[in-house]
Amino acid sequence: MTRLLHLDSSARSDSSERSRYGSHSRRLSERFVRRWRERRPDDEVVYRDVGTAPPSPVTGAWIHAAFTPHGQRLPWMHETLAESDALVDELIAADVIVAGVPMYNFGMPAQFKAWIDNVVRVGRTFGFDRQRQGEPYWPMLAGAGKSLVLLSSRGDVGYGAGERLEAINHVEPGVLTPMRYIGIVDHHGAAIEYDEFGGEGLRLSIERAEAEVDVLVERLIRQHAPAAAA
Repeated sequence: MTRLLHLDSSARSDSSERSRYGSHSRRLSERFVRRWRERRPDDEVVYRDVGTAPPSPVTGAWIHAAFTPHGQRLPWMHETLAESDALVDELIAADVIVAGVPMYNFGMPAQFKAWIDNVVRVGRTFGFDRQRQGEPYWPMLAGAGKSLVLLSSRGDVGYGAGERLEAINHVEPGVLTPMRYIGIVDHHGAAIEYDEFGGEGLRLSIERAEAEVDVLVERLIRQHAPAAAA
């Protein structure tokens, strides 16, 4: 059985497939999971909406607790890290992470950054030993075979690799850098553009992105469940 972790981070609570003012990133992430379930109905899907119920931001107490060795933590430290532990457990258990992450002012929503800050955890998803020869940090999820599917939306057009606005697109780099740091290096994505323009450009962009999502579903089913795709 393959486990999916489905994350949404848009502040908009509905999908643009159902609502005129809905979220395009939710539209794509829902489509991915729906298509996957059509092909693999017995696979487990865990859903977390960090857009409407964001994780608590990192605080000084959180940092103190996280960098205290587990066996030396006081009760309040375990309580402080309880939410983070739950988020990390979900991430570790997942084979495929499907993340709807729209572009807000050229970067990811603050809600999703809060999720990242809670799951990039010393001793849980990355290791640190100042006495270690060479690099003192290492990714603890490396080699686990996890895949990240990053599904985004943008108001303008041209944020892709080699395009005119690539340099100011901080969504994919901002998400992929910490994910690679903890060992999740296999990544895929699609994005809807033209949201601020509407009309034919937006319609065609939605069609292209949805087609890309369908292709990704088939590709990742073969990658994570080869027997089902034989």
